Amino acid sequence: MQAPFTKTPACQAGLSLCPALELIQQLQKECRRLWDLSQTDPLTGLYNRRYLMYALEREMERTRRTGLPTSLILIDLDHFKRINDTYGHQTGDLVLQEISRSFLGAIRKLDVVCRYGGEEFAILLPGTRLPHAVRLAERLQAMLETTIIQNDGLSLSVTASFGVDSFSAKEKTSVSAFVKKTDHLLLKAKRQGRNNVQHPLGATLTPTVEVTPAERLAMFPKKGKYEQHDSKNPPENILPDQR
Repeated sequence: MQAPFTKTPACQAGLSLCPALELIQQLQKECRRLWDLSQTDPLTGLYNRRYLMYALEREMERTRRTGLPTSLILIDLDHFKRINDTYGHQTGDLVLQEISRSFLGAIRKLDVVCRYGGEEFAILLPGTRLPHAVRLAERLQAMLETTIIQNDGLSLSVTASFGVDSFSAKEKTSVSAFVKKTDHLLLKAKRQGRNNVQHPLGATLTPTVEVTPAERLAMFPKKGKYEQHDSKNPPENILPDQR
């Protein structure tokens, strides 16, 4: 999704100090700022739900073309309301920011982390089979269990519930239906006591997660393929890196 007005036009009169140029640059700056606001969550700096739906649609279409699956992880912090009610919303905001940074540090550059809403997060995993996505979710679950967040003498810890699903090229599924399926798995994790990972295969999930040649190319592309050269103006044909 390309930011509007990314190139400054040359002065039509050929002047080095065009009287309209400063105004045009100010308008461009404001357009870029508004574009960023429409795509990102102001508290955490992550992409927002609107961007997730856009990126998910693109990756599902890529799956239909290439056959490489797209996986999605939905995450809900357990009993987060208690933190806000006990320590205040400012502390709750700090926890959300720290957890966002932790998630960003645990994913690949081509993955997309979003604040889905409130204390919910989503991670989009292009070119990723279900076993790999589940393994990442379990790693994130374990990471949260051992993470201590310090704030004004307080030591806080948070756990989370995870729903994980994968979309294949054979499926006739819409973006909203895929998200809804994954959300049902998240709700199942919460019903089963929270702080666990739920996915469609359950106990039958094979522990073998070797990377196929096609998946290796998708996850470790040649330099520049998924590189975000301009965070304000990502190329149209690639999924931008997480900022």
